[in-house]
Amino acid sequence: MYAYFCCRVVIDNNACEDATVIQVDSVNKHGILLEVVQVLTDMNLTITKAYISSDGGWFMDVFNVVDNDGNKIRDKEVMDYIQSRIETSAGFVPSRRGSVGVMPAEEHTSIELAGTDRPGLLSEVCAVLADLHCNVVNAEIWTHNARAAAVVHVTDDSMGCAISDPKRLSLIKELLCNVLKGSDDLKTAKTTLSAPGVMHRERRLHQIMFADRDYERVEKAGVRAVEEGSSRPQVTLLNIEKDYTVVTMRSKDRPKLLFDIVCTLTDMQYVVFHGMVNTGRIEAYQEFYIRHVDGLPISSEAERVRVIQCLEAAIERRASEGLELELCTDDRLGLLSDITRIFRENSLCIRRALISTKGGKAKDTFYVTDVTGNPVDPKIIDSIRAQIGHTALQVKCNSSLAPKLPHQETTMGHFFGNLFKARTFQNFKLIRSYS
Repeated sequence: MYAYFCCRVVIDNNACEDATVIQVDSVNKHGILLEVVQVLTDMNLTITKAYISSDGGWFMDVFNVVDNDGNKIRDKEVMDYIQSRIETSAGFVPSRRGSVGVMPAEEHTSIELAGTDRPGLLSEVCAVLADLHCNVVNAEIWTHNARAAAVVHVTDDSMGCAISDPKRLSLIKELLCNVLKGSDDLKTAKTTLSAPGVMHRERRLHQIMFADRDYERVEKAGVRAVEEGSSRPQVTLLNIEKDYTVVTMRSKDRPKLLFDIVCTLTDMQYVVFHGMVNTGRIEAYQEFYIRHVDGLPISSEAERVRVIQCLEAAIERRASEGLELELCTDDRLGLLSDITRIFRENSLCIRRALISTKGGKAKDTFYVTDVTGNPVDPKIIDSIRAQIGHTALQVKCNSSLAPKLPHQETTMGHFFGNLFKARTFQNFKLIRSYS
């Protein structure tokens, strides 16, 4: 399949003092940047700097990466695996239509959900699954701008495999759809059948929320709005020389930020021709020169506003809002239903969750606030930990105490200037040429 597709990956630990440098040269095609960034993200590598160039028929990018501890990648097996994964992924870019629903696979049944967010929603979903003897093996749940999306993998509790009975699948969809609709949902909750194929879970969540138009701002009475000013991502667009639209983004740095942005641009059918990413201790600055796949820059005010809104949403969806709680305990049917019920009974709202099980153990991470979006009272957390078990439920981090970004005016072309007048990859001073 990949015999006619050229890709070269070089991993260098000597080119940079504090990061491993990964250079990728490949035949260019739409979506290749996302595939490479996705591989690095899936390996839990942090991209501290990136230089992107894909003018013409060639894709030439450089990424400075570190591991979770901020160190270079030294393990040769890991390095070989990264190289193999990138070379394989760069040769194949899968596609999938934006459907939402339930899809049986050999090991598990994949359930995709979208609807209006509200306190206790995840608890109700988990209760339905437990009543139907569906064991949640892993899941990811995002909420943003009054919308909620989830990709949940379940197995039959008695058989330990995917649920294939059409009548049972239909019942699961029907009951979950009833939960998602609620009494005041002005949008349609989605639990229809998925198209065949396999999709990266986090990319799928972006697609579900994008299809649900979560980028359109919604203010709910009594609920704390997302803070304006320095805590919000700053996204600006400017057309230059009728060739490119320059997208400049400034936000708090966090894991997987570049993946979320590139994922959104790719799914919106934009191509990154040149770009630079630079991250600091708190802040990330990203600057991309883009065109639509039809070869044109952004040409209307409506399109410009929509791109800004969608990129802001991409940055915010996975922002770690609230108190981080980590659950580690023996897995069992109904565990997630019981935990989320306790959260609901104590007026906690789950803003984001990552559920995983392995070897009979559950390891779940929840980001929680109170019902108004404010920090949770420590006494309530102590009470919840007493019910669940202090050893099983640990408090990891309170992101509401994170420092704010300093106010700073953003100037288009700050990093690049006239860099792209020559439009050649060799203009990057930090990138050495291959012999």
